[in-house]
Amino acid sequence: MAKKETKKEKKTSAGGLRVIGGLLLKKMARGGAGLLRSNADEVNKLNVFPVPDGDTGDNMRLTIESGISAIENLDSDDLAEVMKTLSHGMLLGARGNSGVILSQFFAGIYKGLKTSHTADPETFAHALERGVEQAYASVMTPTEGTILTVAREAVEFAVSRLTSESTIRSLFADLVGEMHASLERTPEILTVLKDAGVVDSGGAGLFYIMDGFNRVLNGEEIPQKETSREAVASTVSVPDFSAFDADSEMTYGYCTELLVRLQNSKTDVKSFDVEALKAYLSEIGDSVVAFVTDGIVKLHVHTLIPEKVLKHCHKFGEFLTVKIENMSLQHTETQREEMTAGQPAVEEKKRYGAVAVCNGAGIEGMFLEAGADRVIHGGQTHNPSAGEFLEAFGEISAETIFVFPNNGNILMAAQQAAELYENARVLVIPSKNFGAGYVALSMLDWSCEDADANLAAMENAMKGAIAGFVSPSIRDAELNGVHIENGDTIGILEKEIVISEKERSVAFLGLAERMLALPEKFMLTVYCGADADAAERESLEASLRERHPNAELYFVDGGQEIYPYILIAE
Repeated sequence: MAKKETKKEKKTSAGGLRVIGGLLLKKMARGGAGLLRSNADEVNKLNVFPVPDGDTGDNMRLTIESGISAIENLDSDDLAEVMKTLSHGMLLGARGNSGVILSQFFAGIYKGLKTSHTADPETFAHALERGVEQAYASVMTPTEGTILTVAREAVEFAVSRLTSESTIRSLFADLVGEMHASLERTPEILTVLKDAGVVDSGGAGLFYIMDGFNRVLNGEEIPQKETSREAVASTVSVPDFSAFDADSEMTYGYCTELLVRLQNSKTDVKSFDVEALKAYLSEIGDSVVAFVTDGIVKLHVHTLIPEKVLKHCHKFGEFLTVKIENMSLQHTETQREEMTAGQPAVEEKKRYGAVAVCNGAGIEGMFLEAGADRVIHGGQTHNPSAGEFLEAFGEISAETIFVFPNNGNILMAAQQAAELYENARVLVIPSKNFGAGYVALSMLDWSCEDADANLAAMENAMKGAIAGFVSPSIRDAELNGVHIENGDTIGILEKEIVISEKERSVAFLGLAERMLALPEKFMLTVYCGADADAAERESLEASLRERHPNAELYFVDGGQEIYPYILIAE
């Protein structure tokens, strides 16, 4: 005889879903990543400025795909465990401001679910509220009309609709429905969006992710064009394997990185001694980074014997990811660590180290010459992840590391990495362009013992550097009283479009004139990008020198992408 159905089972049989577990969440997350992947280009184009540098869709896609990669081989149906692994992967893979906010939103959701093996609608709704709180807290000055507003309004609406009859499906239906409505309202909150004729790109990215969650929840199959690992791998350049042939000798060792899930059957997870692990790694290698977050060890070491690292770490848990790279194949000599054929030399910590984000061989060389220990290739449309910053920090043996993001959309990822790093004090200089970053780095007093005094001096020095950008337009627009047509060349002064012309040379000269007319600005450095024409450059330089014989003018090969000319006035 069949058992009597409970009230809960009746709801389930009628199509409701009162609880969600880890395996279902994993499917939903993959669906969210898949839907955003399909629409990433559309999100990229939701750019306030009509220039080809939109990257919000790619940043958010890579952020969530980093989380998907972390849970790919996790078969647990424990909701808290899956959410913890997903959110931690996103924190390490976060790129761009929207990607960082997205990772913080999911980190907050995990905090709301950390004791839940499964969750009913009320529990999951509370976790969503925690996610909104943490997302807002991650931004120094929250701006309404952005991804923050879209998340907050959607969660508030979904929570207000909860009843004793609510299901996980009804919760997500309310959440996604209001998220779309909130997204459509963003131009009414932010005038700059309305003027540009777009909705907020970060909010759009969040909508696609949560809509993907909802579609999977309702039985829809979201196409997975490529695995998250393949997607991430596609953004990494292929090394030159000819740099290590059959007659080569191993000199530089292996860059070894692991994510290790500590196991209760192998060690005391709660009291795991990460300092003892660091001490062991320092005996067999250098550039050691190791820290524990929620039972997962993240480590980085340069060593000639990576097999010993694997064997030692396997005593404490199981590997989530393993990456071992021959350092002889690295492209930049300055990024190679000197190691002997025997034991690597123990490097004493210096007072200061510096990490800078740059785009273009000329600009990268400029920062290295100014004293940067490590240069991370990046900039607009290529925002490095928090994990890439952590790797760079680990390659520097210094008591204090100064970081120069050189892009407003990279700042939050640098700050997130700084909070995660434990082997040195990390201070992020809020440089929003490489001109300001270079001015700040040139003011670093390497002999000064007071790091905070150095920080203040560098931040003060940046205030005198003004940046201008010359870029092609990719659509018609009317911004800041400037009429723009698709194909025009526009001049951007800091964050404001000030000129639009049919001819690039006319736009360049107009922008340069405005910058040199600013109070106390008599020095102009022009960084010529990969797209700059040699003949045009010579003509522009001659014209400027004729018009401003008393100004200090410098034209240098920057090699940057996106912008054919970047101007820095001091």
